[in-house]
Amino acid sequence: MLSGDIGNRLFDDFKKKHPKRFFNCGVAEANMVGLAAGLALSGFRPVAYTITPFITARCFEQIKIDVCYHHAPVVLVGVGAGLAYASLGATHHSCEDIGLMRLLPGMTILCPGDSTEVKLALRAALKHDGPVYIRIGKKGEPVVHAQSPDFRIGKGIVVRPGNDACILSTGNLLPVAVAASGELKKRGVSCQVVSFHTVKPLDEELLREAFGRFGVVATLEEHSRLGGLGGGVAEWLTDQTSKTGRLLRLGVADEFLHKACEQDGAREEFGLTPLAVAARISDVLPAERK
Repeated sequence: MLSGDIGNRLFDDFKKKHPKRFFNCGVAEANMVGLAAGLALSGFRPVAYTITPFITARCFEQIKIDVCYHHAPVVLVGVGAGLAYASLGATHHSCEDIGLMRLLPGMTILCPGDSTEVKLALRAALKHDGPVYIRIGKKGEPVVHAQSPDFRIGKGIVVRPGNDACILSTGNLLPVAVAASGELKKRGVSCQVVSFHTVKPLDEELLREAFGRFGVVATLEEHSRLGGLGGGVAEWLTDQTSKTGRLLRLGVADEFLHKACEQDGAREEFGLTPLAVAARISDVLPAERK
């Protein structure tokens, strides 16, 4: 377990049980990733953990060359993804990390929707042959799953069934997706909610089924609409010969947030609230499905 000088209390129990397996690498994230790659190539299974922009953008070259080029089984965990650290300004915002990691050959990207999925994602990542990036929230997010679902890399989880529209939610906006589905139900719209926890590789079977069945398929992410899940699905969609549903990409606009606020305020700014999501889907839904 490698830490970039954060999560000290979080890992207290781990350090007591395994004092020789925890390394505080300090505020030297690029070095931490290089160390993780070296450990992985020596037969260990390292997990490197720190704030999202510091473990992705700050050490992109080390991830590309030290980890991905060697297909090293390193698990990178970015905490406080998206706008979780909204009040700390642009240095701590991370709305481009999925896009960065998607570009790297061999990188698997997991964005669990709640704490239950975080546990399952970590277990799956440690069994995976190759590099994995896990993108998580900060703390205190609502738990969506009443019991552990069947979590498999590359396979979405249907959280709520529906018939008219479908929300493919990735990461910590899953509670928002569920709430938006509830708002749509009040308007007479049956909306399916999927925890699309794996952004790379995409669940192509689920995508084919969704675009063949629903009038609107919306991707929902606390990430830029460019390069993330919405971008990945759009790229996939252009290669398909038959499709019915319309793609609606819901995420952060292609701009910096200069407003000082907490995460809820930032989500309000970018239309990532249940009411705003429900309204956007309702607006583009074909008339016969309303």
